[in-house]
Amino acid sequence: MKKILIVEDDSDLYSLVQYNLEKEGFAVCGTETGKGAMDLCRRQRPDLVLLDIMLPDSDGLDLCKRIRGDGQLMNVPIIFLTARASETDRIIGLELGANDYIVKPFFVRELVARIRLQFRGQNAPTRVLSSGGIELDRDSRQVR
Repeated sequence: MKKILIVEDDSDLYSLVQYNLEKEGFAVCGTETGKGAMDLCRRQRPDLVLLDIMLPDSDGLDLCKRIRGDGQLMNVPIIFLTARASETDRIIGLELGANDYIVKPFFVRELVARIRLQFRGQNAPTRVLSSGGIELDRDSRQVR
């Protein structure tokens, strides 16, 4: 089960997104403030971060930069979910390392589809593992 961390200050929106993601089979954790979000990321090790830009106590853009600068979190997909809709805001968000940028208001089904897009290709484990001249075929459970 993929774990999604939500950083969103609007409690109603947070609850709506959490409910719908859990309904789709995702595990959800998160916070309604930016303070401590980085520590929460390090503790929870999410598979994806949904991040608002305008937080009351911090800047989501700065948090994105900090995640990208952390050796253990740098490859976690980040999707901005924000009311900042200008072309400049979108470009800055993507240039700072976001994988996607969704403007509020949004459609929940589109959000879920964009999240699933980030995980495409990650679910299929390698069929044959090899090391030192030895191969393990997971499907047939044979070692060569």
